[in-house]
Amino acid sequence: MTLDWLLEGDPAIRWQSLRDLADAPAEVVNAERAKVSTEGWGAELLARQSADGNWGGDESNPEKWTSSREWHALTTLAQLRELGIDPHGPQARSAAERTAAGVTWHWWGNNPFFVGEVEPCINGRVVAIGAYFGQDVSGLVERLLDEQMADGGWNCEQENGSVRGSFGTTINVLEGLLEHEHATGGSDALLDARRRGEEFLLKRRLMRRLSTGDIADPAFTRLAYPYSWHYDLLRALDHLRSAGVTDERTAEAVELVRQKQGDDGRWRLEVRHEDVLDFDMGEQVGQPSRWITLHATRVLRPQRQPSPGAT
Repeated sequence: MTLDWLLEGDPAIRWQSLRDLADAPAEVVNAERAKVSTEGWGAELLARQSADGNWGGDESNPEKWTSSREWHALTTLAQLRELGIDPHGPQARSAAERTAAGVTWHWWGNNPFFVGEVEPCINGRVVAIGAYFGQDVSGLVERLLDEQMADGGWNCEQENGSVRGSFGTTINVLEGLLEHEHATGGSDALLDARRRGEEFLLKRRLMRRLSTGDIADPAFTRLAYPYSWHYDLLRALDHLRSAGVTDERTAEAVELVRQKQGDDGRWRLEVRHEDVLDFDMGEQVGQPSRWITLHATRVLRPQRQPSPGAT
């Protein structure tokens, strides 16, 4: 059975499968979740952090931003959040505090990591990480609310003159706003901005151009993990599930995901983005993916009340 296969995976896969697919008791879920910081992928990622708070990276090549220390911090903490490490545990608290003290955006005025930089696609991810790990990102949230575009989306090219939202930037900001809402209770302004951003995606049926109805980018239909900053329809569906949003305009995307299920009940990893964290979770393109299968299976389940925390 697919659930049995998922439960044979890393603690990060097991605890989310128990919570979202098996409806296991909270004490069982929490016991499995606690293992993320001490076993498997979570423990390996935590061990990468140095005493000064950095997670690796090389500042000697300014042309390659993804080799920088801040990119390594961003992608590592984002992955720990997606693993669902207990943010209140001592290991997670220490990791976040050391990052806050030791990592800066050196190309953007040496801002402290959780102050963020200039691009909303990056800042949305910083908000998601900061809110999850208990850091104060309220100033960054206010900035993102001010930067929402007239069509409800966000775009990293806004500072270069863009007046239209993009799928990729919008999903990164939406995930950040929802995480901040879970952590703080949110505000009317935040809730309004999140709903407008979700409407931006829903109007486009999660993948189509509003102007022509064509698929905006074939990459949106290919299932990837880790996401990094990239957008695809499964990522959008999983966000809407977490936000408790049900809408008939997701039907096409849901059916496309359903059609990708193999005869063995599993979903394959269709693409691996080049800018993701250099970290082996044992998944290969074209092979069954526990991450994709977990995400797809819970998206296809009947809608339930969303659970705060890792999604």
